This record gives sequence, structure tokens and C-alpha cells, in this order.
Amino acid sequence: MSPARLAKGCNTPAAHAVVADRHEARPESTPEELAVIRVFPRRTKWTPTDELAFIGEPPLNGFRPADRKMPCAVSCTFTWDISEAKRLAQSWSRFYDHVSWGGPARDDDSGDFVAGRFIKLGVTITSRGCLKRCPWCFAWRREGEIRTLPIVPGRIVQDNNLLACPRRHVEAVFDMLAGQRAVVFSGGLDADLLSDWHRELLETIRYSEIWLACDRRGSKSSLIRAAGILAGISTEKLRCYVLIGFGEESLSEARRRLEWVYSLGFLPFAQLYRGMKAVAYLPEWRALARKWSRPALYRTKEPARD
Repeated sequence: MSPARLAKGCNTPAAHAVVADRHEARPESTPEELAVIRVFPRRTKWTPTDELAFIGEPPLNGFRPADRKMPCAVSCTFTWDISEAKRLAQSWSRFYDHVSWGGPARDDDSGDFVAGRFIKLGVTITSRGCLKRCPWCFAWRREGEIRTLPIVPGRIVQDNNLLACPRRHVEAVFDMLAGQRAVVFSGGLDADLLSDWHRELLETIRYSEIWLACDRRGSKSSLIRAAGILAGISTEKLRCYVLIGFGEESLSEARRRLEWVYSLGFLPFAQLYRGMKAVAYLPEWRALARKWSRPALYRTKEPARD
């Protein structure tokens, strides 16, 4: 995930500020909406794979559109890729007249979600922004307060904070998900906001992964409460982002938190903190993150419980 991924461990304001509430269904993307050359500095698991999606430099003639007037957009997610995104925009400008660069790393004001344009088909985003102000997170800085979007069909829900949306929007999203298979809440469900009625909604869909977060020691009480609400769900389906290396956290403190999350019945996914610039972590930090982002590695031995 990108650094804009919402961390779920901060205190929630007393009232949920929703800038706009538009929970109506939106049809799938039209060919015209996708008729844009999209260029990405690097490939991730979220990168589109259609014939107008490219990684890096322009390919040879015959392997890219011939029309110079076709719009071309360089999409930059990570701040440490900004210089590369600018360079690619110049490179593609040799072949196309209308080249731009933008994306989350440029703090662009994201509009309605268009399925398959800058993120692969199957992913949906039904809201923008966040009501929290986590110091390590970019979501609230870039997108502001929670605002709902027209609901685009998809099985992978990538909202920053779906549960902060009005109840009728959340219920509308689950109505859409009822027609999907192997639903994944990769954007995460906020442990602070998770309620019994959310569990009831979960029973109406076919899900494969439910993601929460435990990004600081103070998040533990919320995660314990969430574990009670989600009791009975297989550990294979319960995942938890765990931010490590933020602030003054020590390696041993990070390891203990990861082990604690696992002991609670979640499969942890360690994420090394990366701010505006890439951080050069020591090998032991990288080894910890590698182990605790791969269940096959850390499940070979049961961790000690606190």
C-alpha cells in the first residue's frame, strides 16, 4: 500500500463531518473514460494491465498508440517517485501533444472514481478523505473531510475510511458487494468505528479478507473490541496492517506489537513508515518487515503472548 493508506489508531472526533453524500450507483467505466494513455513509474499489484497502461519509457512504434493527440497522463502515487514522474512526462511528450503528470504524490484533488483508469479493474473507491488526523497518514491532508462518491461495482474496496461514511452509504456499498465474490476490504475497516451492525452486514456478503490496523500501542483497546465483534471469523480472513518504525519506536517494541496482533487472531502485515521521502532502514528493520508481511514466514512458530 501507499503511505496514504489510512492508519486506524487515532482518536475519532465527536462528529463525523461529511462534505458530500452521494451514494447512488454509478455505471461501470465507459470506453471514452478509459481512452487515455496512462504511464506509471513502477508496477504494483494495483497497476492497470490494459493496452493503454505503460510502465516507464515509451515503447517502440507499433507498441503504443500512433495518434499524437491522444491524452497521456503520468500517474505518481509515491512522493519519492516525483522526479521520475516528471522525467517520464518529458519523455512521453516527444510522441504526444497533451501529456500531464499528477496523482496522490502531487496532492491532486481526486474526483469521482473511474474504474480501471489509474487502478486495476476490480477495485472500487466509494468515498474520499478521512475524519481522523493521524500524523503518519496523507489521506486527510490530500483529500480532506469524508465525502461519498457514486458507487462503482468492484470486489476490492479501497476507501480510506468506509465506516466513517453515513450509514445509508455503507449499506448501499454492501448492497453492491452482495453481487461480488471474494470481497476484500483492503482499504481497511476502522476498529474505532466497527459496530455490531457492520458484522451483520458482513454476514450478507462473500468476503475473503477483512483488514483492520494497529499502528501504535494505543490502538490495542480498539483492536481487542473489534476482535470481539468479529469473533468466529477465520484467522485466514482477518488481516491487520501494522505500521512500524514511526516516531521513536524501537525494533523490539515493533516486534512485540506484531506478535501481539497475531496472538489476538489477526494475520499482521508490517509496513515500514515512509514519509515524504524514502527512509533508509537498517537491515534488521527490513528483515522484521519482510518476515511480518509474509504469513508463511511468521506462522512457522507461535509467538509468545504478552
